[in-house]
Amino acid sequence: MVTEAIQELAAFSVLAFAAALFLIQAVAKEIGYVFGHRRAGRQENPGEGVSVVVGGMLGLLAFVLALTLSFSSARFQERREGTLAEANAIGTAWLQAQAIGHPRGAEIARLLEDYTVVRRDFVMAGRFAPEVEAATRRTNTLQSAIWGHLAAIVRERPDPVAASLMNSLNTTFDLATAERFAFATLFPPQLFWLLIGMTTVSMAALGFQLGLRQKPLRVLSFLLLSMWTATMTIILDMGAARLGSIRVGVQAYDWTIQGFHGGVTIPPAPAR
Repeated sequence: MVTEAIQELAAFSVLAFAAALFLIQAVAKEIGYVFGHRRAGRQENPGEGVSVVVGGMLGLLAFVLALTLSFSSARFQERREGTLAEANAIGTAWLQAQAIGHPRGAEIARLLEDYTVVRRDFVMAGRFAPEVEAATRRTNTLQSAIWGHLAAIVRERPDPVAASLMNSLNTTFDLATAERFAFATLFPPQLFWLLIGMTTVSMAALGFQLGLRQKPLRVLSFLLLSMWTATMTIILDMGAARLGSIRVGVQAYDWTIQGFHGGVTIPPAPAR
């Protein structure tokens, strides 16, 4: 339930999520500073060895952030490449349907034009938007209709041209499933809570060290917390398919739709 609430907050506003994350770190740092400041008044050499531990914790946190950034970037690139591959596959299938020279081929091409718009809407849909389920149902309906026309063509003329169109459409449908899986893969909750926990503990330890030295350094701490917050927000935003502002573009689908305009014109045979 907590994870769902955080996802809803991030879907509502990335800035609100970043502000909440910054506040958690700032509170942890101030609590650590209070304990460190009290401890400093009760011992002769405060802070001995603490800096080594805090440095190690911050270094480990930076390492984990680098790993999670790589993970999020890979997931984002997977979704981005999936949209391009699917749009190219749709365009190829459309060209083959136009060139097959069969009335059902023309109908398949028309359905693929509608199919491209549906796939674009699927990618653009938000995390909790009903458009996701609607686009999925519409995708399945169009796939069934397209495959029905293809089955009729293959039974009527089982030649290499029809087989090529069948392979092209099969690739198109497979890529739709792969894209749906890529968008359904969310940022692992365990990794998210690991980041939050390590960040909170590290900031508390940093505040404890500053309290032992009785130097709050609030301006520099503010800059550090801002850097950590910005990095974690980008990681979580990039790792989630439909949260925040870092989203996969739909230019590939738009370019494919533009390629449909005008249809296919067969020029006259060249004079011999």
